[in-house]
Amino acid sequence: ALPICLIALDISNGTAEAILSNSGLNSAFDAITAFRSRYTAELETREAESILNSSDPWAALESFTYIPNYIQLARTEYEGARLKAGDSVVFLGSGPLPLSLIVLCRQHGLGGIGVEQEPERAELSRRVLERLELSERIRIIEGNHLMLPMKEMPELIMVAAQAEPKKEIFDHLAELLPAGTKISYRIYEKGLRRILDTFSRYELPERFKECQRVRPTPPVNNTVVFLTVPE
Repeated sequence: ALPICLIALDISNGTAEAILSNSGLNSAFDAITAFRSRYTAELETREAESILNSSDPWAALESFTYIPNYIQLARTEYEGARLKAGDSVVFLGSGPLPLSLIVLCRQHGLGGIGVEQEPERAELSRRVLERLELSERIRIIEGNHLMLPMKEMPELIMVAAQAEPKKEIFDHLAELLPAGTKISYRIYEKGLRRILDTFSRYELPERFKECQRVRPTPPVNNTVVFLTVPE
């Protein structure tokens, strides 16, 4: 737990940059990123099971500690991508509890497809969606980024913070997505929180054009970045 506590320290961006640019610490950064991904998956798994076991699944979901974060992030993605009710999104790395898709569907009237490469997580998320009576609006596919592009392309492709390997994912998307495709992803930009994802060590392919960057306001810590594939 100590490394995670250190990540939340309020330090200058210059100090953070000096630490993050030390290649000798890459193995430690990888370990912290992997731990955070496992922790997030375990947290979502417990919450998914709580929803399945509850007599009031929506009340169980709405009592989840981090639901305000997801509501705010979903609003940012909905507005930033200029989506409208009835549009569809694809979420790469949707996990055992596809909260982003659930909130976008429930609050903004979208439909969606979650792409999850871990079979157990995919099946658990399907059961949760059925319990919430959202199975007709959100579909979970077992797979990864290689499933894109799809025959019917969505209005937005969202890449989860935990989706890995980042370089392989974005290189694939840059090579094969048609012009006009919108993409969003979430990163940490403040202090040592940047350790929590791998974007601080990776540059996006040149084909992508960044069109917007929405920095967080509490309780959210993530910046949301919007990309497009130019004509």
